[in-house]
Amino acid sequence: MSSSRLIGVGVGPGDPELVTVKGVNALRAADVVVVPVMDTGERGRAEATVLHYVPEEKVVRVVFALNERTDRARREAAWDAAGERVAELLRRHAVVAFATIGDPNVYSTFTYLAQTVGESVPDTVVETVPGITAMQDLAARSGAVLTEGTEPLTLVPVTAGATVLKEALAGPGTVVAYKFGRQAREVAEALRETGRIQDAVWGSALGLEEESIRPAAELDGAPLPYLSTLIAPARRDGGRGGKL
Repeated sequence: MSSSRLIGVGVGPGDPELVTVKGVNALRAADVVVVPVMDTGERGRAEATVLHYVPEEKVVRVVFALNERTDRARREAAWDAAGERVAELLRRHAVVAFATIGDPNVYSTFTYLAQTVGESVPDTVVETVPGITAMQDLAARSGAVLTEGTEPLTLVPVTAGATVLKEALAGPGTVVAYKFGRQAREVAEALRETGRIQDAVWGSALGLEEESIRPAAELDGAPLPYLSTLIAPARRDGGRGGKL
């Protein structure tokens, strides 16, 4: 008997038009498409995007502790339950796709799932289909250039703490901050302290009706949506091609 396949499909940051052709083909070819939902049950971005391309009866909603960071036991129990649910699907289906916002290899729920499922169904073949990331979408919508020439690019999840962000901002390249909405005040302070706030931009709900894209200089400390993204471009004063 051939091995089952678990395919992590990146479906972008929310705009259904940003799902790649390969991603759409993978979703449609799968026997079932798993989408992560919080225990509150509301429809997430991944599910909303997937439903533009596959019928609802093909979608399986699986509860994940997506934002649980304080109660490790509860988080581990939720991961085990979710992994077993997907493992069960793999025992009954040849191809299971898992839709994740952004890219499945960039701060994605999928990486944890694949590890968990691999222990339950060890002969499972794991594949990924890349997706457009929030930083790429925000760069396109705001006009912020991510990198030029030899500039480095640093991606920081602010859930790791403001200190990590400050260290990155002290460097020479562009800094992208993910998941900073709940720490908007600390992020604004870090930008000001490092002199990086003037050209920085943040955005949330990219490609959706409630989309917001604003200069970071307007941050007033009020909490923002959890999945807010920030781009602080590199300092550029050398003219065209100055970083080559």
